[in-house]
Amino acid sequence: MITIYTDGSSRGNPGPGGYGTILIYGKLRKELSEGFRLTTNNRMELLSVIIGLEALKSPGENVTIYSDSKYVVDSVEKGWLIGWEKKGFAGKKNPDLWIRFLKVYRKHKVKFKWVKGHADNPLNNRCDELAVEASSNSHLHIDQWYEDNVA
Repeated sequence: MITIYTDGSSRGNPGPGGYGTILIYGKLRKELSEGFRLTTNNRMELLSVIIGLEALKSPGENVTIYSDSKYVVDSVEKGWLIGWEKKGFAGKKNPDLWIRFLKVYRKHKVKFKWVKGHADNPLNNRCDELAVEASSNSHLHIDQWYEDNVA
């Protein structure tokens, strides 16, 4: 069983943003984060999940993802995402990331658990710290799809 904690943030919406992801497998723990110069909070929330899943080395893993993003958790757990996919993501935000998510999501057995953000979950709080720190970095990446298609 692999556990992934995720969080994303942006300073302004849109604005500089970042994600923080923590993967836990037994006693092993890996932290990942990255910042972008222009993005949105929801993009970073979703990207944090994608990065966590993409970091897994073997297909077919049992994964529990803890996220404070209702946008991500509800989209998957309530089945909205499948409907959006069937309609080609027409009129939906972040189609590039949802397509990327589905590609990696389908390689594993994934379940989501929503956690209250900025509360008493130390690992979710650590992901938030990673995301905020990444968004404050002086070497921010370009969220190319967002800048080309939305900004």
